[in-house]
Amino acid sequence: MPEPKIRKFLTVVEEVFHEGGPVAAVPLKRAAVLAVIENPFAGRYHEDIAGFMKDLEPLGLQMANRLVAALGGDPSLIEGYGKGAIVGQAGELEHGALWHVPGGYAMREVLGDAKAIVASTKKVGGPGTRLDVPVTHINASYVRSHFDAMEVGVPDGPRANELALVLVMTTGARIHARVGGLKASDIKGEDGLR
Repeated sequence: MPEPKIRKFLTVVEEVFHEGGPVAAVPLKRAAVLAVIENPFAGRYHEDIAGFMKDLEPLGLQMANRLVAALGGDPSLIEGYGKGAIVGQAGELEHGALWHVPGGYAMREVLGDAKAIVASTKKVGGPGTRLDVPVTHINASYVRSHFDAMEVGVPDGPRANELALVLVMTTGARIHARVGGLKASDIKGEDGLR
């Protein structure tokens, strides 16, 4: 299959200083990068689609590197991540699932072999569709302070024959996180869970 045909990138960076409580000494940064690409499978059912995952790998690495740069350029500052896809209406949900491997492994590689599974979501929708991308800690999925989400979307995409592929990274826990659970400082790093 040919390399993905990119129509546009969109990068969003948020700095969260507080959520109604005291102002944080260091703001939480959350960033998302979205790539709007042509969906080569739009319009009709295709039995064999898995090969396109390999074609998406360079795009995943490019997007992961863009995110690290948007958050200051130092991969060691990244503590949370997530991914997602919005499939245009001429596609099917399974086309969004093609992003699981290239998007997730790209972030794990760029961040130095992060251990936790990359949380994910996907949906079918038209231009302007919003997606809540789940976020978890990069090395232990059970770190409750890092359970988060970032809402993303592209004003003019995805068009019916497009995919909007999403990667999200954060620099820390939710501002004012205080509901207990495993702390980032207590991660054992054995299995990506704890």
